[in-house]
Amino acid sequence: MAYARADMQRQSVQMAFKLKIAPHWYDADRHFWYRNDLQSGTKEFIDVETSRGHRSLAFDHARLASALSAASGSQVAGDKLPFQTIDFSDDRKSISFSVGSKRWKCDLGDYAVTSLGEATKETPATAEIQDSIDEGQLSPFAEDPKYITISDLQRRRGQNREQTSPDARWSYAIVDGNIHISSKENGKEIFASKTGVAGDPFISARWSPDSKVLIGIRMVQGDRKDVYLIESSPAGGGRAKLRSRVYDLPGDKLDTFDLAVLDPVKMTETKVQMELVDTGDQPDIRWKRDPRYFTYEKTDRGHGRFRVIEVDTLTGATRNLVDHVAKTFIDITSQYTYYCTTSDEIVWRSEKDGYGHLYLVDGAKGTIENAITKGPWVVRGVDKVDEKARQIWFHGSGKEVGQDPYLIQYYRVNFDGSGLVALTEGNANHSIAWSPTNRFLIDTYSRVDSEPTFELRRGSDGKLVSRFDRADISALRSSGWKFPEVFVSKARDSQTDIWGVVFRPSNFDPTKKYPIIENIYAGPQDSFVPKSFSPANRMQALAELGFVVVQIDGMGTRNRSKAFHDVCWKNLADAGFPDRIMWMKALAAKYPYVDLDRVGVYGTSAGGQNSTGAMLFHPEFYKVAVSCAGCHDNRMDKVWWNEQWMGYPVGPHYAEQSNITNASKLKGKLLLMVGELDTNVPPESTLRLVDALIKANKDFQFLMLPGFDHTDGGPYGERKRRDFFVHNLLGVEPPDRNRTGE
Repeated sequence: MAYARADMQRQSVQMAFKLKIAPHWYDADRHFWYRNDLQSGTKEFIDVETSRGHRSLAFDHARLASALSAASGSQVAGDKLPFQTIDFSDDRKSISFSVGSKRWKCDLGDYAVTSLGEATKETPATAEIQDSIDEGQLSPFAEDPKYITISDLQRRRGQNREQTSPDARWSYAIVDGNIHISSKENGKEIFASKTGVAGDPFISARWSPDSKVLIGIRMVQGDRKDVYLIESSPAGGGRAKLRSRVYDLPGDKLDTFDLAVLDPVKMTETKVQMELVDTGDQPDIRWKRDPRYFTYEKTDRGHGRFRVIEVDTLTGATRNLVDHVAKTFIDITSQYTYYCTTSDEIVWRSEKDGYGHLYLVDGAKGTIENAITKGPWVVRGVDKVDEKARQIWFHGSGKEVGQDPYLIQYYRVNFDGSGLVALTEGNANHSIAWSPTNRFLIDTYSRVDSEPTFELRRGSDGKLVSRFDRADISALRSSGWKFPEVFVSKARDSQTDIWGVVFRPSNFDPTKKYPIIENIYAGPQDSFVPKSFSPANRMQALAELGFVVVQIDGMGTRNRSKAFHDVCWKNLADAGFPDRIMWMKALAAKYPYVDLDRVGVYGTSAGGQNSTGAMLFHPEFYKVAVSCAGCHDNRMDKVWWNEQWMGYPVGPHYAEQSNITNASKLKGKLLLMVGELDTNVPPESTLRLVDALIKANKDFQFLMLPGFDHTDGGPYGERKRRDFFVHNLLGVEPPDRNRTGE
């Protein structure tokens, strides 16, 4: 029964309705319509008149159904109309829609339905290439990711083709690592760079907007060492396949870059007076209004210093417009710069004063004009910059007193920091959608313990026009489903609030004792506890087996103060464990049914590192762990992520905090899983932990997943995770699926 309840979670999404609004604006933003999909496959089309926020049916569904039935010869029900979208005429007196291959028009005066002939076939939208592969089976390799050569780099960027200047007077091509400039008038070569060589070639270039100079980007090649994957079970059978690709690790020599100014009239090559750009990516050139100058950004290796650097193309001289040195790290995962096109000003996000805020930089003087936002809260992202109005729209968290500091609200502020206006309100997590003219916005807000509500607000000042709809979760609640609980306790400093969520089984009995399981991910690049409503959650599914399941954001994660974040610095093994343990102890103090003698933990990727680390560094508290695709040694994972938090150069603290180095400390029960084709964290990270555990004579379980990329194991891994906790925390034998065939 418990496993059946866990699997029923998949059906919860079918019992919650009106969770999202997809507005279709028309009549110059004076109206929008949307469709609600309701119970039993029914639906309704709603129209909202925006000046008053009046909500009504977009048309008489029953009359349209009757007229369409007569016109088409097929019976149509008013609550199950056979189309998904509608188009209003300009005068709003009729709508048109497609049913199958036919296009129809309905006059909203007399509800006469007439055929418009064959519907125009819509071209399917081109699928976007995913930045990361979903958990589960690996997509087939598009190409063999072998060692990338210089010619590969040039070919992929198109830099081996002729590149014409904006005024069509010159062109250039890269040949054997040097830039050759030719006259478009006669095709003759005029000038070529001299500093590109086989090992240190020019790989790309950028023309100035006035075509006077060409900026050459030269690369000094790094180690470019490979990592390897073995595809044991390729499609179609045959021998296993060896895959290799360039993969930079912490401490490796990276590709570095410098710049040269090439003048086709003077036929000169001037080296830019700069330090090498040393984090593996070529600099991004941005031209200023005066094309004599351009800027590029430089984050020093080790992430302790960030600069916006201006280059004078006449002399090659440089100066710093922004220069921030941090005592710990500069978080590039939340970095933001906006370069104004009507002035030389720069909008820059920085944590230099202890919280993530926006600053206005004078790009001519190289000084900060003013702080745009300030206070003990965080700007989470910029949505729009209006240079003409000198205003910024952004979203942030922690500003509203008495609310969960992670809940997102939306704001507008002037460049000089005045006129801060809240565009949303209410103790919830918000997301907004603007009308085409920005006169209105639709605010969707919810919490994990509150279903979505939809409001229409004015774009100018955020004033509420109407609360026009709310999600329907009545069927979900009737099934016995309950909201998770938001729980807060103090951190290790006894002052800072630590926030998390609690999931209990639907048949919860407060007179029983329940093991507690933590879903952990302590990666410093974000915060991870869910803040918005969801009808289904895998933590709830796991709780149905007889557990209290929790998720917590401890110190060292993002979106709070810089001091909160800095706990991770050269200290990833900390993972916020002191805060997490105190949080669970506070939970048990409030709820005696929480059994702190039976504590489990699981996670994937950084969470895989954390869940194993819990067993090694805090075995007095954590007793059972399931760890997937973990970065078990920060010297064996991608350079940017690990050097961002652990620093550069690689010091002894890397080894001291390694799960592999500390494998002999294992107590309790551990299950390790990894995909053999993991392109994110090399699978040898897990395999070397396995090797270290074997050498330390430790008992554990290990599952290699053939054909899987970076993964939590997919459905099979989920089953293994559940069974492992059921066996080791509940002392119950999970189902014998070899016998039952399930």
